[in-house]
Amino acid sequence: MITARAAAKFEPVGRSVASARTFVRDTLQGWGLTDVVDDAVVLTSELVTNAVVHAGTAADVSCIRAETGVRVEVADRYPERELPLENAGRNYGSPDREGGRGLLLCAALASRWGVEYSATHKQVWFQLDFPDRLAGTRSAGPALPSEALPVTDARVRVAVVQIDRNGAVSAWNDDAQDLFGYAPEQILGKPLTDLAAWPHTPGTGTGVAEALRLSRWEGSYGVRGADGRVIPVYASHLRVRDTEGDPSTVCLLVREHERAVLQSPQRGSSSDASSAPERGAPTDAFEVFIGSPAPDDLDGLLQRTVERARDMLDGDSAYLLLATDDETELEVRASTGLPSARQRFARVPVEAGTGRYGSARMPAVHEDLAVVPGAVPLLANTGMRSVVTVPLKVEGRLTGSLGVAAEAPGRYSNEEALRLQFAADRIALAVESARLTELERLRRGSLSFLVEASDLLAGTLDRDQTLALMAQMTVPTLATWCAVYTIADPSSEPELSYVLHEDEDRIDGLKALLAKVDPPEPVPAPGARVWSAPGDAAHAAALRTTLRSLNLGDAARPSSGPGATLATASAVGGETVVLPLVARNRVIGMLTLGKPADEHFRQEILELAEDLSRRAALALDNARLYSERTAISQSLQRSLLPPELPEVPGVEVEVIYRAAGEGNEVGGDFYDLFPIRDDAYGFAIGDVCGTGPEAAAVTGLARHALRLLAREGFGGPAVLERLNAAILDEGARSRFLTLLYGELWPQADGSALLKVVCAGHPLPLRLRPDGRVEAAAEPQPLLGVMDDLELYEQTVTLDPGDVLLCVTDGVTERREGARMLGDDGLADVLTTCTGLTAGAVAARVLRAVERFAPDPPSDDMAILAMRVPQPQPHEA
Repeated sequence: MITARAAAKFEPVGRSVASARTFVRDTLQGWGLTDVVDDAVVLTSELVTNAVVHAGTAADVSCIRAETGVRVEVADRYPERELPLENAGRNYGSPDREGGRGLLLCAALASRWGVEYSATHKQVWFQLDFPDRLAGTRSAGPALPSEALPVTDARVRVAVVQIDRNGAVSAWNDDAQDLFGYAPEQILGKPLTDLAAWPHTPGTGTGVAEALRLSRWEGSYGVRGADGRVIPVYASHLRVRDTEGDPSTVCLLVREHERAVLQSPQRGSSSDASSAPERGAPTDAFEVFIGSPAPDDLDGLLQRTVERARDMLDGDSAYLLLATDDETELEVRASTGLPSARQRFARVPVEAGTGRYGSARMPAVHEDLAVVPGAVPLLANTGMRSVVTVPLKVEGRLTGSLGVAAEAPGRYSNEEALRLQFAADRIALAVESARLTELERLRRGSLSFLVEASDLLAGTLDRDQTLALMAQMTVPTLATWCAVYTIADPSSEPELSYVLHEDEDRIDGLKALLAKVDPPEPVPAPGARVWSAPGDAAHAAALRTTLRSLNLGDAARPSSGPGATLATASAVGGETVVLPLVARNRVIGMLTLGKPADEHFRQEILELAEDLSRRAALALDNARLYSERTAISQSLQRSLLPPELPEVPGVEVEVIYRAAGEGNEVGGDFYDLFPIRDDAYGFAIGDVCGTGPEAAAVTGLARHALRLLAREGFGGPAVLERLNAAILDEGARSRFLTLLYGELWPQADGSALLKVVCAGHPLPLRLRPDGRVEAAAEPQPLLGVMDDLELYEQTVTLDPGDVLLCVTDGVTERREGARMLGDDGLADVLTTCTGLTAGAVAARVLRAVERFAPDPPSDDMAILAMRVPQPQPHEA
């Protein structure tokens, strides 16, 4: 019974053979048939070669899975009827000859095989029976001695985390809590991306969000625990869907050193066998060297290249360097048998000296590096003695260099150089193509990164937040750690303003180290320059600490010191670069990026960091200018507010003021309460047309004019008439003004006498102790409109227990859609304030205004409440 089927068609071109092998391999691997993959790939390779190369026709390949085995069919359009049968008494010659070898292999390897003909097609098929094995076994390994088994903790913890279709955690088991420190209630519903420390460069690789959407994914990354530390884990992701069709991802995670618990067995390569030249099928030199399928990413291709080059020449190490765009330097991109963390992205000049041995453009053989120390700087202190290097060239242009080294001297000669050069010529074009593809991905990712960075930087005008954003955008995307220095003015010294490390435990030590190092020079020249001071200081501190720790007589030294110092030295021991922050032709700071011990920056990363530094510098300078102007504006605005309110004998006074608009402390509404003479006080509350600085200017004019005129002895109507004339004198800058002005005299009997003028302002409301609310004045014309005003004042007596409430129209005109609080609504609120103090009355009115609508108020508000307290009964 057939349980699965897959088919593909391949055109009559040489590369179709490799494509057919890949198709059969991936199909059978996907079905879990690892036991028969190698034989199936070998037979498919031979039969497809016969079809597309010898017969010159297209090939149709079908894979059919049954209960007892797998059947592969290869059909072509050349119905050749000659059938080579071994027992027909015919001598077919050597098995290495071209004709009929594929069918001989079928007879040798397949459980059953056959040839079927039609008028237009010939189909060769073979079947491979499944081997006898334990039920459910997909892969197995041999028994191993205990010392060869993978090392794990005493108890292996497998975190099982389920991620819903939106990327949020929907399940979190006990082992996940033990590994990472989060209880389920702390983590459920949060995105996994908030915890994952995903190691990738912008524009390259797969991110965690993409990995969660794949049908299956396996690999390493970090998870930030509850203590802030990043825990390296090995993960296996499987995309599933429930009975309702809703997709989710099940993630199994173990500690990185326990990866053997989850890691799938590596797929064996059968390409060498299937493409061996002795079988007679035409071979691709690139596939012979690299293997099939070739890695589709540059790093994978380069790593496989150095491994195959080392094996081909039986070396102890190998390395591959790629040339920069200007062909002046070579950058280490892959190595094996060498300390890769130290070598990766290190740079060496193309022309290191005179003669062929000093140039990477020619093959070179060094029989003994001990005779010429420093001839190959990359191999210094590695124990390598002999080395052969060859260039990678595309159309005559140097694109890289490939080298193989051995620990013994005299291992290599010109013969090995020719073999390595032949392999380098075969792979150079593929490497350059992959490099250009990676470069294009990186540039697209860099553009996206810079657009996002620009949006984030443009979204804030706060200096401290801008500094934090600069650091967070560079760590860990561009660097392992970052420090930002700022320069307040050209005469100031650089100041260390922000420090960030990808490991939060290293931040304090890094900050302390940088505080002891002289800051870098503020050089305005563009580009990144190497700064060795932090690394030198860290290494010196680590050396001193180690020597002190070895001094057994110094028992007073804490034992925890060396570990922290050595960790800091390791954290900053790699390459450190400084980029100037230049804005408006002035250096306003420096952005410092660093790598851990023995690591280097890629040129593409430095170029990206330079672009980021230009944008960050402008954002930082804009934040500085905004902070300065805001401080000046707020200082001027505060000068328009009255000083502290005076104490009025026998009267409680409370004022609440809210200016509309971000950063505004004063707007078009204003208030004042000031002594005029002994036992007489002036008070005012007004509203200038509009908001913002223009209205605030009229506010200052009105408040100072009121004080001056009242203290000159003018009564209320005269004060307002003269203020009206002053406003009209402003001409085009004048604005009309509503104003409630009054004079207050506390009385000996406990009451208060008020004389008020209400010029176009919302009427003051008087609250009686019995809850009655009534207007305390009559409306009169507003100021700033007419030249001649005839105003009059009205006398109001506040008895004990009475409250006088004065507000601006920001209170009464509070809206929610078509609804408005209005005078009646304010009166209703005031009715509920019986028995409250002046402060409580003002607070209740403000709370009612804020709760009337969900949106924040869009108009200035001023609330002035005055209350004559009732006398307290004397105790008997």
